Amino acid sequence: MTEYNYDLTVIGGGPGGYVAAIRGAQRGMRVALVEKDQLGGVCLNWGCIPTKTLLRSAEIHHLLKSASAFGLRASDIGVDWSSVVERSRQVASQLSKGVAHLMKKNKIDVVTGHARLSSETSLSISFADGGTQILTSKNIIVATGARPRDLQGIATGRKRIWNYRQAMTVEKLPSSLLVVGSGAIGIEFASLFAELGVAVTVVEVEKRAIPNEDEEVSSFARAQFEKRGIRFLTDSRVIAINEREASVEVVIESPSGNVNEVFDSALVAVGVIANSDSLGLDEVGVKLNGTSVQTDEWGQTNIPSIWAIGDVAGGPWLAHKASHEAVAAVDRIAGARDGHPINRENIPGCTYSFPQIASVGLTEKQAIEAGYDIRRGNFPFAGNGKALALGEAEGFVKTIVDNATGEILGVHMVGPEVTELIHSFVLARELEATEEELAATIFPHPTLSEALHESVLAAAGKALHI
Repeated sequence: MTEYNYDLTVIGGGPGGYVAAIRGAQRGMRVALVEKDQLGGVCLNWGCIPTKTLLRSAEIHHLLKSASAFGLRASDIGVDWSSVVERSRQVASQLSKGVAHLMKKNKIDVVTGHARLSSETSLSISFADGGTQILTSKNIIVATGARPRDLQGIATGRKRIWNYRQAMTVEKLPSSLLVVGSGAIGIEFASLFAELGVAVTVVEVEKRAIPNEDEEVSSFARAQFEKRGIRFLTDSRVIAINEREASVEVVIESPSGNVNEVFDSALVAVGVIANSDSLGLDEVGVKLNGTSVQTDEWGQTNIPSIWAIGDVAGGPWLAHKASHEAVAAVDRIAGARDGHPINRENIPGCTYSFPQIASVGLTEKQAIEAGYDIRRGNFPFAGNGKALALGEAEGFVKTIVDNATGEILGVHMVGPEVTELIHSFVLARELEATEEELAATIFPHPTLSEALHESVLAAAGKALHI
């Protein structure tokens, strides 16, 4: 029998990779994790965590400006941007060290270098000092994530033309900012910079902003963003950006013709591209779907010993999706009977903007197009006591129900802390709870969660507080 260095080797130390390594160790495997940069990956170091830290500073800034509404006085409110950035880096560093501790605790060998497949069960590791090493492994999980996609002919990484990574560490706040793309990343940065006093314009190629959300949510959210000073140009595209010494000159194609505008800086947030290159995947015969690695529902590729999870295996490009794929893949490798693949229809989406947006399941349009006879229930946060007490009563919860079965087809929220509320409906859908069962559930008072209950009641025509 062939002797392998490891039972499982994971390439990439992000939320998919390090969770896969831990799960492998829990299953009694000898595990190696290969990471060429920082443990925690983009999410922990340059994505999910530091952006939320920055947004928290912006949220506090907003509360301080609104102090008089709460009977308080605050003066001389300013922004120390360098300190805001420093705090976000400290939080990211703390969590990265935490991942390192988890690797040590679970006796996982961490190898710092670039991995490339040399066969179906072996990898060549290149180190910064020029050295190399060959590792053999019964199973290999590719969890290398994704990187920002550039607009055609417009490269980021320059002084005034940024991707999301640069936007988190710029030396000073711009006076004006163009954000290209109104997905989660673009909208979060638009919210952040607008709250801190930057004049923000968002360009979106689709006919509506935040196009992946339910139409009612995206329309309401856009109106709220505009109240906060964000300008939107939808059904438009950036066709040229020229960087100057003190500005960027932009040509925007719109329904009324081309528009020339000048901004201090520009942020390109038009999606990501899988990090599937430079891994030797094609050389060992792993099939790709575009740049994404093609897998089955468990994460297994066409090569039985090679697996792929997270962003490199395709969207939705979410950390929680990657972590759950990691567990499913490793459990499958271990032959565990209690393992199961993720239900992609129950992956929640969250945008941590002002206001927040969260959703799971079908939009109203998708449900109708799928042939469902639906009922919908909307409940405004204006009718929720806790939201009024917080001074954040703008927004609503929308529930879409199958009229025939009572199944919760989709839930869409916009408003205070909805990213912390959406899990209730994710759990309900996972357990196949019906409208009737949710209506009979007791929600604590006073909480924002009562709006979820009322939206279900509204779908049945039984709402109590509207």
